[in-house]
Amino acid sequence: MEKLYTRDTQAIFWNNNKTAIQRMLDYDYTIKRDTPSVAAIVAPTSGNKFEKFFWGPDEIMVPLYKCTADAKEAHPNADVLLNFGSFRTAYDVTMEAVELGGFKSIMVTAEGIPERLARKMNNTARKAGVTVIGPATVGAIAPGAFKIANIGGTIENIVRSKLHRAGSCGLVTRSGGLFNELSNIIALNADGIAEGVAIGGDRFVGSVFIDNMLRMEKNPDVKYMVLLGEVGGTEEYKVIEAIKNGQITKPVIAWCIGTIAKHFSSGVQFGHAGASANADAETAAAKNKAMAEAGIHVPASFNDLPATINEVYAELRADGVIGEIPEPDMNVVPKVRRSKQFICTISDDRGEECTYAGFPISSVATPDTGKGIGDVISLLWFKKQYPKWATEFIETVIKTVADHGPAVSGAHNAKVTARAGKSVVEALVTGLLTIGPRFGGAIDGAAQHFKYADDNNLSPAEFLGHMKKAGIPIPGIGHRIKSLKNPDLRVEGLKKFAKEYFPATPLFDYALTVEQLTTSKKENLILNVDGTIGILMVDMWRALGYSEEEINEFISSGTLNAFFIVGRSIGFIGHVLDEKRLAMPMYRHPMDDILYDVQKAEKI
Repeated sequence: MEKLYTRDTQAIFWNNNKTAIQRMLDYDYTIKRDTPSVAAIVAPTSGNKFEKFFWGPDEIMVPLYKCTADAKEAHPNADVLLNFGSFRTAYDVTMEAVELGGFKSIMVTAEGIPERLARKMNNTARKAGVTVIGPATVGAIAPGAFKIANIGGTIENIVRSKLHRAGSCGLVTRSGGLFNELSNIIALNADGIAEGVAIGGDRFVGSVFIDNMLRMEKNPDVKYMVLLGEVGGTEEYKVIEAIKNGQITKPVIAWCIGTIAKHFSSGVQFGHAGASANADAETAAAKNKAMAEAGIHVPASFNDLPATINEVYAELRADGVIGEIPEPDMNVVPKVRRSKQFICTISDDRGEECTYAGFPISSVATPDTGKGIGDVISLLWFKKQYPKWATEFIETVIKTVADHGPAVSGAHNAKVTARAGKSVVEALVTGLLTIGPRFGGAIDGAAQHFKYADDNNLSPAEFLGHMKKAGIPIPGIGHRIKSLKNPDLRVEGLKKFAKEYFPATPLFDYALTVEQLTTSKKENLILNVDGTIGILMVDMWRALGYSEEEINEFISSGTLNAFFIVGRSIGFIGHVLDEKRLAMPMYRHPMDDILYDVQKAEKI
């Protein structure tokens, strides 16, 4: 792997750290990335499906998932995991991600992970070929391509430090704070960095100095490297050996901070967990001396580091190794941004022509397009282009449920309201308000309960027992006048259509076995039109490739009832127009059709 990240790199962000994510997206916008660097967020405790973030002056929606597996399945191209879990969960999150596979690198920001677990985590990742950055890190950056969370600071600081585009230096440090400082020093004394990694301050980190520097050796954008080590550990000696055996040939500038430790009479622990010398070889002074002897450019002190960087850079420029780096065009992130109050993902009316799920209305509305109302519903309700058999089934359902005479509650209400002189809209609404569990709701109920039985492998007898125990009449079973000997032709029509055009009807086949059992008890306990529609809708969605979770969401959100609402609205409007056409007078219910039982009120 020559480069850790590219402009196409996308990450899954574990934990909804909104500030850090927004900084990443602001960086993306500034450097004019085509796609946001954060593909998804894992937020186990959130009930939301997405989070809004700014993309320049506009907003984008980043999807939220409950677990890493779901996020990875939905975004297979996201090969970086940014693990912002606490020290209590970071280990488990990383191990799960390594086991899932598909991640090239994992950043672990938590500090304080028990050392035994950190070593196991790092070893497991290394065996799997996964680059772990951290624990206890601010991350890494490939300027002009991808940056992790807060590394580099604000956009203003990033531009001043030339982190908005690739320079010539490969920077590796333990410290995140000093990473930002070194980036600025390199920008002032050279042309910026091409790739930078803060490996983390804990004693046991995933990728160490040598891992990152060997990769930078292969990265053509990196012309020289800067290593900022510290007191404690022996990782710098691996770099020395790599230089001696020729694995690293590019110039290296290095300094280990903590040389002041020699002035203390007793052992001293610096800020990082790993910043403590347990042997003479681990002292900053010993490592600086050894690196200088190996030919590494080691300044006399940290204060002399800028001059050393400038000297090496100037020499490489003079030799033609480093050329001029042009400044790219950048976007400017607005200082003031306003969050939108409404979100629309199905249609857009901002252009010359309104679109349905990305398709101009003219491409689906006129007769020559060959598209029908089923196509429009598939676009506006599901944001998908359904195949012809599915759109025709939707249209068949709408035609089937359009009307069932004037006596049903909805039609009755609509007629009474129309006769009161109300408008078509008012009369229609009174009819629609009657749709619910007892009128139309059987479509939802049939889909829900039959799917539950099928999902749980209940036999027809077990299903009937389950519904009886729950005290729920089986939705979709039973008809007032229709029976096996007098079948409902609407059901027969739907059954014939499904048999001819559906790829498979496993749930409907199951429902027919239930019908055999119910009709053996009473002949009119047949699968009715509501049940047939609800059950075949589930079969349709399964055949279209929806997950069981998505289908359950369709059912719970009332999608099935929506088909009944659209269809029956046609009939309600027909009844309303019929009343107005006939100029029917105000309706008053006949008194002889009312049972009056009015007792004299008791005095309290």
